[in-house]
Amino acid sequence: MYEEEPIITAKNLGKRVETVDGSLDILTSVELSIKPGETLAVVGSSGSGKSTLLGLLAGLDVPTEGKIILVGSAITELDEDGRALIRAKHVGFVFQSFQLLSSLTSLENVMLPLELLGNRNAKSAAQTMLERVELGHRLKHYPNQLSGGEQQRVALARAFVTKPSILFADEPTGNLDSRTGAHIIDLLFELNRELNTTLVLVTHDPALAKRCGRSIKLEAGRVVESGYTGRD
Repeated sequence: MYEEEPIITAKNLGKRVETVDGSLDILTSVELSIKPGETLAVVGSSGSGKSTLLGLLAGLDVPTEGKIILVGSAITELDEDGRALIRAKHVGFVFQSFQLLSSLTSLENVMLPLELLGNRNAKSAAQTMLERVELGHRLKHYPNQLSGGEQQRVALARAFVTKPSILFADEPTGNLDSRTGAHIIDLLFELNRELNTTLVLVTHDPALAKRCGRSIKLEAGRVVESGYTGRD
């Protein structure tokens, strides 16, 4: 039987940084394979290497050692321009701090990734996606005119508007109250199902991790647990 190629593969991944006290290993010998459409939670205590792993898998940073294959491309062999091209075509991001451009309206923030890809229907596509996240009445508002939950919904719309193959989410509810956070997570998983996106989610919340099909746990930069949750 034909087995689908992984959409993300990490082999012997390591990240080391130099500090005033010498070398510090943030990640060591990480092996990971993620299938298309899979939902994966990366859990672990603060400082365990979760966000570093996410950044490496997304090509936002480069490892000290090892190899990463993202959507068929060995991104560890590409320069920053090459990695940026892969991200623009295939990847969406949702961060804890929203990362919206303060000088752009909601509509302009969501249009931006489409415009960078040369999409001529950027405005209508962005408006449709903002309506999907219940912000059709906030198109002309700037980030400082929006609540935290509204800003994160704009960020969700921006992440999904290009219909990415993979969505990386780093503590997407970290700056939100529990009720608003729950709404954002429901929306995230709804959009993920609708578009059949591969989701890699960094979280410290066990309940949120259980909503993913699989989870891995990091301790001191090493994968110490890996298993399926029964979801997905």
